[in-house]
Amino acid sequence: MKRLLLTFLTLSVVFLSFSQENEALQISGYADAYWKYDFSKQENIKTYFANDHNSISLGMIGLGLKKAVGKASFVGELAFGPRGQYLSIANGDDREPNAGNSFHIQNLYASYNFTDQLSMTAGFMGTFVGYEVISPAGNFHYSTSYLFGAGPFQNAGIKANYQFSPKVSAMVGIFNDWNVYRDLNGVSHFGAQVTVNPVEGLTAYLNFLTGSSEGGENNYSSGTLFDLVASYSISEHMDLALNAADYTFKSEGGYQGIAIYPKYNINENIAVGLRGEFFRTKDVQEIEGSEVISFTLSGQFKHKGLAVIPEIRLDNDNSAAFLESDGLTATKKAAQASIAFVYAF
Repeated sequence: MKRLLLTFLTLSVVFLSFSQENEALQISGYADAYWKYDFSKQENIKTYFANDHNSISLGMIGLGLKKAVGKASFVGELAFGPRGQYLSIANGDDREPNAGNSFHIQNLYASYNFTDQLSMTAGFMGTFVGYEVISPAGNFHYSTSYLFGAGPFQNAGIKANYQFSPKVSAMVGIFNDWNVYRDLNGVSHFGAQVTVNPVEGLTAYLNFLTGSSEGGENNYSSGTLFDLVASYSISEHMDLALNAADYTFKSEGGYQGIAIYPKYNINENIAVGLRGEFFRTKDVQEIEGSEVISFTLSGQFKHKGLAVIPEIRLDNDNSAAFLESDGLTATKKAAQASIAFVYAF
């Protein structure tokens, strides 16, 4: 009897220890659809993930898994649908024309916490650069910024993060070319990030990414990128964010931009926000770069996992990159209205 009791107690301790070391498998997901109307009846503003004019269109379905066992953890996320399958760049591993795969890997990486301060992560990850993300559930505005579309979406590589204090941390890593699962030309980029929390409610990220890609100096992802992201909770109802970036190609050209994001939370279910953005491409020899000023006004109405996002957007491009309703006449101005439905769990 004593042996049986001792065995039971021993197994109970082992089971409790195992349970504490293993977190439950976390499953998350999101899905979205939208309707957009361009007042010139064209697909004028290429917002990367919401281009269809006067159509009730699908965005994407994302399914994610997360699991932690002791100091190790794993994250995997797949995306299906037009936005996640074809517009997230890496369709068919970016090496196979007309691959036609039915999904896209958004994230696939593992991490290990060596200490409370030091951790390492390896795999295919959403980029550390920029403010906006691929997932529609991760952004306040449904349409995306020019800065988002110009920078990398994802980085495959190995990175280390060190927490110096509760207010300062840093990341360094080596990465493949932008937005590809594999790089047949070898590891080509180096990146770093410094995160600071100087005062309560304020977080700032200074990002750096540089490298040379296939195609040499004229490749769009051969160059040096500096990126700043900051967010500040001004009050219980008011938030402010900023994203600024400067990218220089190894030869000539590149881009610069800045976007600000004031947001007012009326209550926990209703909010209204503005994105004001200036974006310019740099001059190349005798060719003058273009400049775009964009204003996007969005609302969010939430009920449990559902967010309804009405939006009005006005863009002005000095290079007359848009079209009038006849489809032939170039114009500097474009305007559109949209409504999106995003569900996340």
